[in-house]
Amino acid sequence: MNFWDKLNSAIAENQSLLVVGLDPNPEMMPSRYQTQRNNSTIIDNLWDWLNFIIEETSDLVCAYKPTFGFYQALGIPGIELLEKTLKAIPSHIPIILDAKHGDINTSSIFAQRVFAEWQVDAITVSPYSGQDHIAPFLIYPGKAVFVLCCTSNPAAVALQHYPNSESPLYLQVVKEAKTWGTPEELGLEVGTTSPDILAKIRAIAPERVILVRSIWAEGGSNLSEILAAGLNKNGDGLLIPVPQDMLASEQPAVAIKSLIEEINLGRNKVILEASTCEIWMPDVCLLSKHPQEDLILQLYDLGSIMFGEFVQASGAIFPYYIDLRNVISNPQLFHQMLSAYADILENLKFERIAGIPYGSLPTATGLSLRLNHPMIYPRKEVKAHGTRRVVEGNFETGETVVVVDDILITGKSVMAGAEKLKSVGLQVNDIVVFIDHEQGVKDRLIEKSYRAHAVLTISEITNTLYQAGRINEEQFQSLSCH
Repeated sequence: MNFWDKLNSAIAENQSLLVVGLDPNPEMMPSRYQTQRNNSTIIDNLWDWLNFIIEETSDLVCAYKPTFGFYQALGIPGIELLEKTLKAIPSHIPIILDAKHGDINTSSIFAQRVFAEWQVDAITVSPYSGQDHIAPFLIYPGKAVFVLCCTSNPAAVALQHYPNSESPLYLQVVKEAKTWGTPEELGLEVGTTSPDILAKIRAIAPERVILVRSIWAEGGSNLSEILAAGLNKNGDGLLIPVPQDMLASEQPAVAIKSLIEEINLGRNKVILEASTCEIWMPDVCLLSKHPQEDLILQLYDLGSIMFGEFVQASGAIFPYYIDLRNVISNPQLFHQMLSAYADILENLKFERIAGIPYGSLPTATGLSLRLNHPMIYPRKEVKAHGTRRVVEGNFETGETVVVVDDILITGKSVMAGAEKLKSVGLQVNDIVVFIDHEQGVKDRLIEKSYRAHAVLTISEITNTLYQAGRINEEQFQSLSCH
């Protein structure tokens, strides 16, 4: 299970956005653990405390965050303590190693240690060396990085808020970091007591998960203001630290449960206030208008289409990233997408609609309802128990199925799904996708006797965005050469 799936699962199971810092700081260790007993060492005492925290909080948090520097400061015994602590964390709860790693020369070897050997799920990194430093951490499938973009240290204001409050450096870090990795690969770390700073970052990065810290500092804002500024419209996207004083108490679970209730009340308020749908209106009028111009512009404006340099799981770098999964939360846009799909499907002959798990299942469901055709889908993985079905849903052998998917990049997943459908006696002639990346995949599908149809191509998208002024000449040229 990748980091984001594990995180979302833990959030749902424990109904919590709380993150616990597992920091072996002798200065913060409760006095009851500082007493020497049976020739115990400070490492033994720290372990007893950390283990107690894990046992007390494993059903109350969504992630654990060991701070690497504290373990490193304890020397070899500290690294051994870290490895012992990592093994004690339940496997279903994600681990974010708070390393603030910033050395480009050691990033590759450190990424291997953290992700391959220690099996940590995510890591915090410093942005100062740029994407070259972050890239080695992004090539591990299912892992994630959190880029430090702001701290609460007063002495850092001279740097982070330079040159002015309208265009501070920390916001430039956010904008740049968004081009380094997808929302599944890269989140943001924000240390602040200011709801205003958090709101500015959220406005620029509505799709990113924010790991917040320092919100409990003396003189900070109240929790409700932090939640209103940092949560996304779905009441998610914000990871909140458990206050250190709670972890030092004899019964931390009691105070943490109360904090969860307070946070969830704030989440519900944010969700309620955002429950009405926004209406998008076009702001351009092009002489040569693409039939799906409004749809393209909406996808860009809502953050579903992003441009920059995005590292893929294979290590390849794409100059763009397309994420259609957030479209289902915008009824206006989702309705337009379904209409565009339907315009193609209405000219095809088929008995059933099949969606490819998991991204296109909502689309296939919407099209099934709209066109009044039953839906089925091939399983991504076949269960080892139960019916062990390859294809879910009711169907008759020999029926013709049209396959619906979201994006055509290599064609491997859609062809694998089509082959599963054929393996149970169904016929597949047509494959309909929303976006074709134009890498010759359509020709490969034809070789496999499939007819491929696309609502949009990447060149149509880039041409429209360039004409509308959404992307500049440099971006357009880089995309045209891809």
